[in-house]
Amino acid sequence: MLSHSKIIIVGQGISGTFLSYYLLKEGKDVLVFDEIKNNASSNITSGVINPVTGRRIVRTWMIEEIMPFAIKAYQAFEQFLQINIVHQTNILDFHPTAQMQLAFDERVKEETYLLNVTNTESWRQFFNYDFGIGEINPCWQINIQHLLQTWRKHLLEKEILIEQKFTQEHINEYKDCTIIFCDGVANTIFPFFNLLPFAPNKGESLIAEINDLPRKNIYKQSCAIVPWKDNLWWVGSNYEWNYLNDLPSKEFSTNMEQKLKSFLKLPYKIVDHFAGLRPANLERRPFVGFHPINKNLGILNGMGTKGCSLAPYFAHQLAANILHQAPIHPNADVKRFAGILSKQ
Repeated sequence: MLSHSKIIIVGQGISGTFLSYYLLKEGKDVLVFDEIKNNASSNITSGVINPVTGRRIVRTWMIEEIMPFAIKAYQAFEQFLQINIVHQTNILDFHPTAQMQLAFDERVKEETYLLNVTNTESWRQFFNYDFGIGEINPCWQINIQHLLQTWRKHLLEKEILIEQKFTQEHINEYKDCTIIFCDGVANTIFPFFNLLPFAPNKGESLIAEINDLPRKNIYKQSCAIVPWKDNLWWVGSNYEWNYLNDLPSKEFSTNMEQKLKSFLKLPYKIVDHFAGLRPANLERRPFVGFHPINKNLGILNGMGTKGCSLAPYFAHQLAANILHQAPIHPNADVKRFAGILSKQ
């Protein structure tokens, strides 16, 4: 017989992984549903936590609080699972124009996360560039794929993961349970939260074999070159708002290779090409909390491109809300859409 206190978590991406981790730590009765999808956004992310964003080089929302929390959360996972997934990997930003260099130089005066690189000539053996180099410090890279795979194995061993698609029939079956949707863009197929302002976008990346490139940094100009596994590198990415499907495209591959050839002096070999849909939204703020009418239905979603940093923080907030009725940050709480959701 099902327990009324059972919590069903739909999706084992970054959000579902952290939510199940926090609830299990507190002894809650948890069951996770996750359909295996190799191109889920969590499975193909570069895993980078970057404290600044955009062409204006401004601080990411709440980064002073969110980044330290996220790093400690991933390090706690390292200890629990006995794995190594957290690495400080600062970004070297090779300015593509004189205007971009001037903009960066102005921001360095105001922003503690930014530094000018002084030994710029040492990088000419690896890259083509005409202007200076800036550093974003600290940045972190999380091996999300290793985390998700190891946690999945843990859930399977505990017999609390069902590897199948969550359907309307399951909602009926588990109607007396708390159900939390952490399933990215798939969430829009259900009628409960599909009026939220989701704005999913398609992202693609190449995986390249590059020998002799130092792996201590992320390199960025017209594209980002991020350490991946072994001597492989993640190269990307793009944001495509009008897309026909979630499949890798020839157009992206051709365009990204042109950028890579222009930037990188070393030989390389493309060994893979990924594509997937990010669960972004128009507000660029997460969706966290419970439905105003169907109060046993909750959501932890809409992390967009910042899932690696946002998911640990807001999974913890939602877990605290479930366990202790603790408040959720008002800019993330789905209560801000209560009027829209009440119409469903």
